[in-house]
Order: sequence, then structure tokens, then C-alpha cells
Amino acid sequence: MKDKVILSGLTQKEIENITDTLGASKFRARQIHNWIYLKSVSSIDEMTDLSVKFREQLKEAAVISDTKIHTKQTSSDGTIKYLLEFPDGEKVETVLMRFDNRANLTACVSSQIGCAVNCSFCATGKRGFIRNLTYKEIVEQVLTIQRDTGLKVTNVVFMGQGEPLLNLDNVLKAMDIFNEDFQIGQRRLTVSTSGIIPGINKLANLDMQSTLAISLHAPNHNTRLQLMRIENKYNMENLHSALKNYIEKTGRRITIEYLLIKDLNDTLESAKELVHYLADLKCNINLIPYNPTEKNDYEKPSRNSVMRFKSILEQSGKKVTVRLERGADIDAACGQLRGKVSD
Repeated sequence: MKDKVILSGLTQKEIENITDTLGASKFRARQIHNWIYLKSVSSIDEMTDLSVKFREQLKEAAVISDTKIHTKQTSSDGTIKYLLEFPDGEKVETVLMRFDNRANLTACVSSQIGCAVNCSFCATGKRGFIRNLTYKEIVEQVLTIQRDTGLKVTNVVFMGQGEPLLNLDNVLKAMDIFNEDFQIGQRRLTVSTSGIIPGINKLANLDMQSTLAISLHAPNHNTRLQLMRIENKYNMENLHSALKNYIEKTGRRITIEYLLIKDLNDTLESAKELVHYLADLKCNINLIPYNPTEKNDYEKPSRNSVMRFKSILEQSGKKVTVRLERGADIDAACGQLRGKVSD
């Protein structure tokens, strides 16, 4: 396999280079491209509108994927978590989320193996940072989901393992492929960041329609410092300026993600401080009740506490949603991904 080209993650132009080498037409490249991205086949033999002779030639030169499903877990709510293994032996998690009565199928993809940001509430950072994923490895996560389920992913969120804006070049290339090759609209792509200001500034200068989500999780500097070490480097005051600049340049509304932790940042005072911080930012707010992980003492807030917090924010005129918990019973919910292997 080492000498063979991996078809997953290739653009149609790159596939044309292969068909040119095999003496085939550009139309053949388009057929191969459609089989990979739109029909999600697992093998070249499934490309039935190619002649048997050409399929044999193609199999000599290429394979669809070199990524394996190490483990797969299905939640009681239908969420599926995959632990994928790459040729170097490293593993990463990706999640397919399905919601009742909605046509949307959302893939939550990882951008790094491990994470250097190491937020105190998140299991991923406990591994530390291992390496960036290539754009092909990011794309492969969605292709694996589609091949395994036979379903078409409609939305992609970069909310899995890693900090996307610390691997921005690969993330942007993957987003291009999701848009152009998977035919997923830019508005259905969301990039979530802990607040990497240089990356936010770079995104502000790009003409993109995708959504930027900010993992804020605190109403003030001291609380955020307790939760997120990144506050040392990119504090809330400077982050606010970067977000204002982003909104002014793009005209896009951002999403503020706020993890609610019992008695820490879910208080009445916290809600009032958050209202003040967000007052002049064009944003929607997504509240995320904390999902317990093994290595901290944080607790999930009560439903009453969540709804009280939501009500105060709504009174400020912001649109506020409470994230529907998916996959908590298989450690697939927000903050629970870490690439844990149970051999």
C-alpha cells in the first residue's frame, strides 16, 4: 500500500493526474471523484460504471483509504463515536450526531491528536499535544462516517479533539474540500476556537460564509483563567477586540459557547457579567451544561440554574440555546473526547 496513492482527500484535479497517468479521460476522474465523495464507496470494485479492466489498473495504482476504524460505539440517542487509526498508529475520535425530526447529520471532527490548550474541564487536553492532523486526515473522518453508515453528512463542526486555529492551514484546506467536493455549503461549516487571536484575525480577512464559534466559558478574566490556560496568552479584553473586528469585517454573527459548571460560572452575577461582555457583539449564545469527566471536581448545574441563566441572557436581546446533550453515555459529548483506547 505504501506505493499506492490514497484517493480520499484528493480533489478532482488531483484525481485527473492519476487518470492521465493511466491513459484515461478526465470524465473517468469525475466518476471516481463522485464515487468517493458523493457515494462514499469503500473499495474501487464498487465503482461499477468503470470497466473491470480499468478498475484493475486503478487498484494497482491507488486505494481509497489507509485509515481504519479501531473502535465504534453507538449511544442510546443514536450518536456514533469512532476511534480512527492512522498508518502511524496514532488514533483520533470523530462523532456523528443525529437529531430527532431533523434531516441534518452533523460530523464533529478533530483537528489535532491531543491538544496543547489543556482546558481544565476537557478530557482531550490531558493527553497533551501529539501532532496536527493533515487536511486529508480531517476529511477522512467524514468519509469514514459516510462509508460506514451509508448516510450523507450535511454539517461539519470542528469541535472534536484539538484547537482548529492552531492547525489553521490544514483546517482551511479541509473546509475547501467539504465545500467543493462534498458539496456542503459554507454556512454548514463551523470552526470552534478557544480564542486564538491571530487565527481569528486571519479568518476575518478571508471571504468565508462559515460560522466562527468561540469557547468563552467564563464571564471574567479570573474565572476564565481558572478554566482555560489560554487566557494567560489571549485574554478576554483582547479577544473582545478581535471578535469586534471579525464581526465588522465579515458581517457574520458569531456563536458564543458557554459551558455551565455548577456554582462556578452559572450564578446570577456570572450571567450579568456575561451580558455586559457580549453587549456590543453580534452573536448567538449556546449554553452547554457540563458533562463530567474523570479528572476534576466540576459538577453539572441543575436544570433550574441553566434555565435561569438562559432567561437573563435572553432579556438582553440575544438569541440563546441550550445544547442538546448527545452521546454522553459513550463519552462523546462536549469535552469528553480524548482518544481513549480500551484494548
